[in-house]
Amino acid sequence: MKNIKTYHHKKVLVLGLAKSGVSAASLLHRLGAFVTINDKKPLSENPEALGLLEQGITVICGEHPVELIDEGFELIVKNPGIPYHNPMIQRAMEKGIPIITEVELAYQVSEAPFIGITGTNGKTTTTTLIFEMLKEGDKSPLIAGNIGTVASDVAREATVENHIVIELSSFQLMGIDQFNPRIAIITNLYEAHLDYHGDLNAYWKAKANITKNQTEHEYFIVNADQEQVLEIAKQSNAQIILFSTTKIVDNGAYVEDGSIWFRNERVMELCDVVLPGAHNLENILSAIAAAKLSGVDNEAIYRVLHSFKGVKHRLQYIAEIDGRKFYNDSKATNILATTKALAAFSEPIILLAGGLDRGNEFDELIPSLKHVKAVVTFGQTAGKIERVAREAGIKQIERVDNVEKAVPVAYQLSSPGDVILLSPACASWDQYKTFEVRGDIFVHAVHKLK
Repeated sequence: MKNIKTYHHKKVLVLGLAKSGVSAASLLHRLGAFVTINDKKPLSENPEALGLLEQGITVICGEHPVELIDEGFELIVKNPGIPYHNPMIQRAMEKGIPIITEVELAYQVSEAPFIGITGTNGKTTTTTLIFEMLKEGDKSPLIAGNIGTVASDVAREATVENHIVIELSSFQLMGIDQFNPRIAIITNLYEAHLDYHGDLNAYWKAKANITKNQTEHEYFIVNADQEQVLEIAKQSNAQIILFSTTKIVDNGAYVEDGSIWFRNERVMELCDVVLPGAHNLENILSAIAAAKLSGVDNEAIYRVLHSFKGVKHRLQYIAEIDGRKFYNDSKATNILATTKALAAFSEPIILLAGGLDRGNEFDELIPSLKHVKAVVTFGQTAGKIERVAREAGIKQIERVDNVEKAVPVAYQLSSPGDVILLSPACASWDQYKTFEVRGDIFVHAVHKLK
């Protein structure tokens, strides 16, 4: 870890705890800052805050008092989930106090270069693939961010021999200053998080921050099939590396004649990739580009892609029982994600769907239901999804109480050769705390069938 002097004797407010806030506060304290923590959860229910209090850090819990901003802070480290229209953040912006997120701290103290991955969909799969490829290629990677250990915890232990592979949200990227990954990736861009950003342009601008500090010495890997991503690339000073599932790109990764290529070098046969789904091909190509730029050989890439079956809860292969293949796509919390999951298969599908009702209808799913022979619904949106299934001409439609009961019903509706797919198209919060809990229950129910 770099022992930087930037924060020595600087008065810093860490706003919001969770894992990133705890790590940021502890790191700043170690760097000599005068740290104050403010978290909405009461101290009696906040073991993380109690632990920091024992380190001698000032802790204010139970509310977010706006007047706290007037106490002479020189920096705010904000939890990414706290929106910029929060009254405390608004006051800080009025006073001109710099606001960063924890990933910026991680970058400033890290001895290791970063590979940063952002985008609307595919971030987690791409991040995991790059990590596995670098590991297989003996490049000593560390994984951080939303799917790994908190970035500043990883950065403390990293050395110049490591590569930090990090998944980055638009929320995190709004709070960077110097952050500059050696390799940056935008997988794709669709409409998302407008309740946080306000409009689509603000969302895209936040994503574009991943390349804002890059120079001609760094690489920016972008989706050549998306015009908006290419527009962002035009503003970058980095070396642009393209990937495309639809055309040949000389300076990048693409598919031709049943093979995957990078910079006109054949990497491997497409048929040897076991991860299903056309959408996953985008993730695979961007991961290959990052791995090749990091010096990973084709044999290591082949070994990963010939065995990698998916990230947990993201079109994750679970088992084959009596000729039926079960897939857990609980992370599909919106219609677009379920559409992509359905497009991944040519076999007949038994679809398990339903969940939190956010007020939308599901008519956009109809064109994607061609291979669906039966639907099992649950949760608040069961009736809405059943209506769409009927309009799509699906005859077998069953409603159950929950995901656990959906699995045996789906099995009864299926035949050998079918795919049984949990891809809910909805958030889980009507019945389950997280999509991970929902997916774990599905997996457990599948194993019970055995």
